[in-house]
Amino acid sequence: MSKRVTGAFRGIAAALPVALFAALAGTGLHRQSVQIAGVELFWGPAAALLLLAGLELLLAARYRSVLPTAVAGILCYVLVGAISAAGAGKQLILGDLPGNVWVYGIAGVTLAMLVACRGYARRS
Repeated sequence: MSKRVTGAFRGIAAALPVALFAALAGTGLHRQSVQIAGVELFWGPAAALLLLAGLELLLAARYRSVLPTAVAGILCYVLVGAISAAGAGKQLILGDLPGNVWVYGIAGVTLAMLVACRGYARRS
């Protein structure tokens, strides 16, 4: 097997635990807020999406490919979807503003990271 194929498999294998961590940590983080002058400001969704973006950037830089970034983003989206589809009373992600920003922001952040990280791809 060539070095490039082996590197791709390693990148995909590394993307799996990264996606699991991002999905669980982001879900735990997305409801964080601060009360300022009687107004509740949610900072958790932005922090969760920045965490995901940083992890995807790290994968692309380490494995010099956008493939692990795409796999991590897709798997994170699937895991968060599974978490948010739990039965009534068991949901960790509600259908409110912070929940929607977290769930749908994953796709946007992943697309942005794929565009931003395309320069890391190896030139053959």
